Amino acid sequence: MPIIDRRKDRFIVDQDTRVSVGIDFPFARVPSSGDGYFKTSKTTIDAIKNNIKLLLKTERGERLFQPFLGMDLKRFVFEQITEDIKIQIENDIVNVFETWLPFVNLGDIQITTDQDNKININIIFNIKRAPSSLESVGVVLE
Repeated sequence: MPIIDRRKDRFIVDQDTRVSVGIDFPFARVPSSGDGYFKTSKTTIDAIKNNIKLLLKTERGERLFQPFLGMDLKRFVFEQITEDIKIQIENDIVNVFETWLPFVNLGDIQITTDQDNKININIIFNIKRAPSSLESVGVVLE
C-alpha cells in the first residue's frame, strides 16, 4: 500500500539526499559513487531550473514526437532587440510556461542584450504549491 506524503512543502524540501529527482544537464558521467551513471539533480528546485533552461533553449520541432515543445528564441539573436521584441519574447515565455510548466508561477522576466549579440534572460519564479519561495534562473542565448 502506498504511503501518501502529506507534508506541506514536499516539493521544496527534499529530505533524502540519496534520492535523485532528475538528470542534470548537460549530460555528464559521474565518477563511480553509486549514484548512477549520469550526474543527477537532488532537489526539486534544481530539476525545475534545468527544465526551464532546457525549455528556453529548445527550438520548436527539435524534439522528436514533441513538435510543439520549446521556443524559437534563437531567431532573435541577430535581431535588433527593441521593447516590442522584448514584450514578444516575454509573452512567448508566459504562453510556453502555461503549456509545459503549469506548476511554475512566473514572477519577473528580465531580458537584456550585450554587444556580442547575446540575449540574457533571467526568470524569477516560484512553485505554485510553495508561493513563499522565490528562485531565479538565467539563460544566455548565443
